[in-house]
Amino acid sequence: MLTQGARPLGLSDVAARAGVSLQTVSRVVNAHPNVAAATRERVLRAIAELGYRPNTAARALVTGSSRTIGLVATHINQYGPAQTLLGLEQAARSAGYSLGVTILDENSASAMREAVDRLVAQSVDAVVALSTYGQAVDALRRFVAPVPLIAVQVGRGEDHPTVWVDQELGAELATRHLLELGHRTVHHVSGPVDSLEARGRLRGWRRELLRAGASVPEPIEGDWTAAAGHAVGRRFAAARRRGEDVTAVFLANDQMALGLLNALHGEGISVPGQVSVVGFDDVPEAAFYTPPLTTVRQDFAELGRRGVELVLCRLKGAVREPEPVQPLLVVRESTGPVPGT
Repeated sequence: MLTQGARPLGLSDVAARAGVSLQTVSRVVNAHPNVAAATRERVLRAIAELGYRPNTAARALVTGSSRTIGLVATHINQYGPAQTLLGLEQAARSAGYSLGVTILDENSASAMREAVDRLVAQSVDAVVALSTYGQAVDALRRFVAPVPLIAVQVGRGEDHPTVWVDQELGAELATRHLLELGHRTVHHVSGPVDSLEARGRLRGWRRELLRAGASVPEPIEGDWTAAAGHAVGRRFAAARRRGEDVTAVFLANDQMALGLLNALHGEGISVPGQVSVVGFDDVPEAAFYTPPLTTVRQDFAELGRRGVELVLCRLKGAVREPEPVQPLLVVRESTGPVPGT
């Protein structure tokens, strides 16, 4: 450990400890591929032993790269955006990059533009935008940034490269599962109307019902919260008492499904004996709901990996449009055959 007043550690110190050239240490620090594995390990060991920390500002001046990716995100308190952020951070770290995060307080176009400009001014190598709401998404489609700009979870992009989970396919899988169990139709509790993810799930649900020749009930808009699901659950319970045919419900996220399950239980309606329920996201608690929830899983780690991979491709000047991440239906105990079959 250095004492007060001692000169800072430099690459030359690492080179001396590892017994390699200064150029070799520079290549290892800057993640250059042309370094033998054994040599790289020796340099990394020397870095750890000395406690050396690269001067990122100086390295940026020399290499023209800060090895930092800027992330603009909204609604980070929600499960999907939070997990996507984690997936991006882990993938960036594995690629030798750090992630600089800016959280938007609002979904306006001006807020998105200001955030991207602020990150660019901080000399990030690229910007990843994670927002699926309203004007912020519209701004991304019109915005021209001086660094690669990658959009996450907004669907296939015409103007900017994007990575996303196929929300429509996930909704189709959920709806098809319920129809194949014998339910004549499937009711839907959507997310907020200004959410692209919610709209994608709504389209997938409706398309699958039409494909099967089933009736399409009027969807009910929720707000992603358990409270919204609980209110809809009580509404469906009242509808059943009036003799309406409500035997299957697909909700746009697991939090709303939790509220609906609680409301149905309070109304004395058994799941899946009388009503089958499917959520979306597969939150860690979903397997422990009562009953365990059938849901659609999004692979956020893969989404993050593809996002960073697309950033690296763009930094190299390559053009690549990745395929969407495929969702997975996870069948648990909240779904069953239509009552009476």
